Amino acid sequence: MAEPEQHSDAKKPNFSNEEDDDIVESDVEFDNTGVVESDNDPPQKMGDPSVEVTDDKRDAAQTEKLKAIDAISEGKLDEAIDYLTEAITLHPTSAILYATRASVFVKLSKPNAAICDAGAALEINPDSAKGYKVRGMARAMLGLWEEAASDLHVASKLDYDEEIGSALKKVEPNARKIEEHRRKYERLRKERELKRNECQRQQQKAESQDQEALSAFKDGQVIGIHSTRELEPKLNAATKTSRLVILYFTATWCGPCRYISPLYTSLAAKYAKVVFLKVDIDEARDVAARWNISSVPTFFFVRNGKEVDKVVGADKNALEMKIAQYAG
Repeated sequence: MAEPEQHSDAKKPNFSNEEDDDIVESDVEFDNTGVVESDNDPPQKMGDPSVEVTDDKRDAAQTEKLKAIDAISEGKLDEAIDYLTEAITLHPTSAILYATRASVFVKLSKPNAAICDAGAALEINPDSAKGYKVRGMARAMLGLWEEAASDLHVASKLDYDEEIGSALKKVEPNARKIEEHRRKYERLRKERELKRNECQRQQQKAESQDQEALSAFKDGQVIGIHSTRELEPKLNAATKTSRLVILYFTATWCGPCRYISPLYTSLAAKYAKVVFLKVDIDEARDVAARWNISSVPTFFFVRNGKEVDKVVGADKNALEMKIAQYAG
């Protein structure tokens, strides 16, 4: 037999799950007219489907049912329940008896008991319009709007009546609110998931670019630059990896350059995380022109693509001091 359904909070349905607990869902305002507290009475007596139903029992069950109908008309609902329970005991495979008792439980504001009986009726007869109708009305009493709407729609297709139509007019607006609410937060979750995926993609791209940038460097070595086209990627890579760049302009005919070049090479080995670049002004005239070189040797200190300092001339002490200053 069907288990009693739990009363849902008609004002605050929970659509969240643990993965989405950072999305705070707003409340949904329902028309809660007719919603009651969940009934927690002991389970009603059910029939034994293995009992053989004789003609005499079937007739006796019909007599009890008629007594129940009379009691209902007189407003004696508890007596009607007793008559119907006896009828069910006599004829436990009658879907209409369970559905009828379920309708009385609805009148008594006992929706869980009604749902249990309606479920029993539907197990016996899956096409019981009254079973769907009564269960839908009972679920509406518990604020189970979507489930109620589903049952009432099935009942309407099987055997429509005005009572079903009236119930649907109340239930459907609340069910639509739930569906709209769910779609809204599903859309928000999808948007958040897309944003998260895009952030991860950008992060992976940045990490890949950083690795590519790092591969462009030769830690501990001086890198020769032969054109602006070669220089720009190195400066960009240094910016992405937050590295200091020293841009050394020299010439083969320059005596002071030959004097300080060995020191520059040894400093590159000492400060492996600093990018040491070397430009021959006669070979890379475009680079020299861009940096307005008027004499050599000249050393530019570059961070994040911008010049932060420079040393002009073969001043070993000044060069070492500034590298130590900016490399730290």
